[in-house]
Amino acid sequence: MSFLGFRLMARSCPMPDFGQDFYTDSHLIKSIMTFDNPSPGDLIEVKTKDRSFKGNYVPQEGDAIFLKLASGYNIGIDKKRIESISMIEKHEKKQEKETPAVEQKDDLPKISILHTGGTIASKVDYATGGVVARFTPEELIEMFPEIQGIAKISSRLISNMWSEDMRFSHYNTIAEEIAKEIAAGATGVIVTQGTDTLHYTAAALSFVLDQLPIPVLIVGAQRSSDRGSSDAAVNVITAVSFMTQSDFSEVAVCMHKSMDDDTCYILPGTRCRKMHTSRRDTFKPIGVMPFAEVDFTSKNIKFFRTDYKKRSDDKLNIMPFKEDVKTALLKVHTNMHAFQFEMFKGFDGLVIEGTGLGQAPVNVIDDKTEEHGKIFDALKSLNNGGTVLAMAPQTIYGRISMNVYAPARRLKDECGIIGDGCDMPPETAFIKLSWLLSNYSKDEARELYAKDLRGELTNRTEPE
Repeated sequence: MSFLGFRLMARSCPMPDFGQDFYTDSHLIKSIMTFDNPSPGDLIEVKTKDRSFKGNYVPQEGDAIFLKLASGYNIGIDKKRIESISMIEKHEKKQEKETPAVEQKDDLPKISILHTGGTIASKVDYATGGVVARFTPEELIEMFPEIQGIAKISSRLISNMWSEDMRFSHYNTIAEEIAKEIAAGATGVIVTQGTDTLHYTAAALSFVLDQLPIPVLIVGAQRSSDRGSSDAAVNVITAVSFMTQSDFSEVAVCMHKSMDDDTCYILPGTRCRKMHTSRRDTFKPIGVMPFAEVDFTSKNIKFFRTDYKKRSDDKLNIMPFKEDVKTALLKVHTNMHAFQFEMFKGFDGLVIEGTGLGQAPVNVIDDKTEEHGKIFDALKSLNNGGTVLAMAPQTIYGRISMNVYAPARRLKDECGIIGDGCDMPPETAFIKLSWLLSNYSKDEARELYAKDLRGELTNRTEPE
């Protein structure tokens, strides 16, 4: 049985047996409702041939009717099994209390919070299963009252989207909005977004924001603000506290150090990564120390590094992405085919997540590996056609070394693959190559790829 569409909503009761009426992804047909325009939260009854279900209507795309049961579970009922749907009670939306105006002190540091969506400034409406966003300064101060005594907060929504929907053009928009906040006198900017691609955004802004005079911290949350286990408050309050007490002036990520709510790390924007799907300490530094850790209770800052850019009077220079630049990230795996590489013909750049020290399957060793010769030819063709090919380590940790084994030497010498000696995480490598190709010629991009521009490359690998 497929449990597509099922979601546990803040309840911990045993999983009910929904039987065969529970939504499956088999041949679906449209269902005719017996009432018009149901609203989210309406209590309805759905009858199938064998049984009936009562629950609050949860609008969803697709060919199923979704209900929130009294147990707290959401279910989807296969439309082809539905015989009738009837209204029991219309949902009366509660009038939300107006958030009272908040007087903020003008003599505190001015911190701007720019929202792009995500869990951090949201709460679940458990009647409808929907998510309610909270973005105004008053709403944020109501959720995180501690920040009121630390800084004068301005807060606004610049987009509301899932983080996986971000494109290069969104990074440009965020950069432009940060520039507006700096021009308006902000002494620090927080950008909130969903965590799934947060490290891509951190790397992108690290490159786009040239000569950054103030700190920009990317902050997310693994769990929404109204849940007891939420990490949102700690992450936001710690970020605000760090920016008001330090001379730090780079793009960085502020997220939980551990599963406890006592400390957050300040992580380099070009050398951190989401390493777990759900843990609150999902973001880890890759191959370097964090810049600092901040104690949530005492607000004390412990710096691990001093090689960060400090606050200055520099004039921000935005070096945006070309919105039409075509780049990709391809992971090497066993049993690859030449067409997997040929499909990038016409692309400006391709980052290859190589195995080991920077390998790809290009050796013909028997009749079973004849395809590998075609892969080698495909890579040569891409390079000759003007696609910039770069290597990054799929191991995440460690450094590319393409002089150790003969196949990698062929990739470098005959296919023009750059990246030898680099230790950028693959996502940063992808962002960097895309940014280079947006701002420099291809020859310049090839040269600059192996040069450290924003702390993305290290001269030596530090102990873990």
